[in-house]
Formats: sequence, structure tokens, C-alpha cells
Amino acid sequence: MKFKLLWACAFFAFAVAAAPAQEKYSFSGKCAKADVVQSIPAGDIDGHAFMLQQGKCETTTGEIGGAKSKQGAFSEHDESTGTHMKGWGVYVETFDSGDKIFYTYQTSGTTKDGAFVSGGNKYQMSGGTGKMKSIKGSGTCKLTGNAGGGLDYACTGEYTLSAATPAK
Repeated sequence: MKFKLLWACAFFAFAVAAAPAQEKYSFSGKCAKADVVQSIPAGDIDGHAFMLQQGKCETTTGEIGGAKSKQGAFSEHDESTGTHMKGWGVYVETFDSGDKIFYTYQTSGTTKDGAFVSGGNKYQMSGGTGKMKSIKGSGTCKLTGNAGGGLDYACTGEYTLSAATPAK
């Protein structure tokens, strides 16, 4: 019995030591007003609509494993009531190395006169390409509407890469 317990403890210690470490990650930037916007009224109350949007973002800060984030692209679907919105989407972040990270996100915020004012989102990293292929992670972003009709974002979170793809 003692041998089994000792073996189980040793296996657990090895598994913990072999697990990739979580790294902190923060990134920020600006998204322009969406390039593609399609909206249909829900028909039940004024201002209630469903939308599809697609656009591009420029990253101002962000680095993983020596690669600097350059830009991103989003595709999302939203529900808006005139003063509030909820959205779900996919964000693809591109690094100077050419590698990409794929995110899924859920967002909510306030709007005024059809423009985003402020809000936040929760994201999950679901993989990528090249060095970022095995990335997994999650975090949150603070979002603020900007004068151009787009939004500014500041995000923080944590990620892991497999042992075969070192983070640093």
C-alpha cells in the first residue's frame, strides 16, 4: 500500500513539473469602424436589431515568445437594443513572425446613437499557426469607443504553449 501511495505521489509531482507554465499576456490597440456591417431590425421594439460585423485592428502593444503583435481582424454577430449590445465573435491576431492566434470572445457594452461607448469582453485562445499552434489561454479586455466610430482595447490574460513550442 505504501508503495502505491509513493508511486502516485511521484507520478503527480512529475505531471505537475512537466506541465507548461502559464505566462501572463497583455496587448492593446485600436480597431477601426467595421468594414462590413449588416443589420436587420428584430421588429419587436424600436432600436432592437441583429448585426454582422467584420473589420480590422492595429496592435500598439503585445508580444509572445519574442514575436510582436501587429494587427488583428474580427468577425462577429451582435444583438443591440439601442443603448446596450451583446456580441460573439472570432478575432485573428497576426504577429511580425507571420504566426497567428485564434480567439473566440463574448462582449457586451453600452452604445449611444449607434456608436459603441464602453464595455468589455472575455476571450479564449483556441489555437494558432506556426509557433502559436498549440496556444491555449483566456483573459478579458476593456473596450472604449473612439472618435472614428471604432474602439480602443486593452486586454490582459494568461496563456500556455506546449513543451514542444516554448514560450521564450
